[in-house]
Amino acid sequence: MNESQPPGNGLPETPAPAPAVRAEAPGGPPGWERASFEKLMFATLEEQRRARRWRTIRSFAWLLFFAFLFWGLMGRGSPATDKTAPHTAVIEIKGEIASDSDASAESVVASMRSAFEDSGSQAVVLLINSPGGSPVQAGIINDEIRRLRAKYKKPIYAVVEESCASAAYYIAAATDRIFVDKASIVGSIGVLMDGFGFTGLMEKVGVERRLMTAGENKGFLDPFSPQTEKHRVFAQSMLDQVHRQFIDVVKAGRGKRLKETPELFSGLFWTGQQAVEMGLADQLGNVDFVAREVVKAEDLVDYTRRDNVAERLAKKFGAAIGEGAIRAVKAVPVLR
Repeated sequence: MNESQPPGNGLPETPAPAPAVRAEAPGGPPGWERASFEKLMFATLEEQRRARRWRTIRSFAWLLFFAFLFWGLMGRGSPATDKTAPHTAVIEIKGEIASDSDASAESVVASMRSAFEDSGSQAVVLLINSPGGSPVQAGIINDEIRRLRAKYKKPIYAVVEESCASAAYYIAAATDRIFVDKASIVGSIGVLMDGFGFTGLMEKVGVERRLMTAGENKGFLDPFSPQTEKHRVFAQSMLDQVHRQFIDVVKAGRGKRLKETPELFSGLFWTGQQAVEMGLADQLGNVDFVAREVVKAEDLVDYTRRDNVAERLAKKFGAAIGEGAIRAVKAVPVLR
């Protein structure tokens, strides 16, 4: 047999197929896609958990901050003082005198009662810086000044800073003496009622006012209706009456110290120096001067009642709800 011939049947021997080799994807070993997806998913979940933890921590930190701030504001007030020791009680009347302001009758009267009741208070000082406001609120405070002074037999003084005008002067007139700075603004003994009339404008733009009332005067002072002579006279009589009440209060409080002139009750106002010359004020002086030289008790104790944060928020909510109703009253008497 020729050694060059293949064995067997004479056909060339077919080599055995190589074992199948599983091709690997270029990214890694088998199942790498699932493993990578799981890693990515777990990393994402961990990141979300971490973000939630930080949000919780931040929220808690802000909550703590506001809690401490709220606690501090709620508890903030005058430093602890021995109110049985001789002192001069001070009550601030600042800003507009109105039922929803810090200078409301409710707030000022409550402060005055506390000041008069304390055995250590030698006198009460109203520290005033106000352009005026409601004659009703001022009248309540004026009446209570006279009642408390008679009950506790303690003097009460008014000390004016920048302004003591109109309703603020209505209050000051009830005190025993009024002290001013030479440049203070004092007076404005008058009453006003303001509003707007839009009838001409409505005619120009072609707007028709449709007002229905039950009662012939129910549309009184409606800014979109013409003002009748009858309504004007009626409103003026109201203003004159309130003005007369104001004048009577000033005369009763100041008495013979007033140097009456035609301009005194005209609504004009004057500097503190002029007010002293006219008898509207007694002398120049600030709160320290009054405590030291007049009351003879230099220690000042602030009795001013101030709303805490919760009360202020409640008032804001109440004001927002009632704002529409308040604005519906287009004109009310104001001492300014």
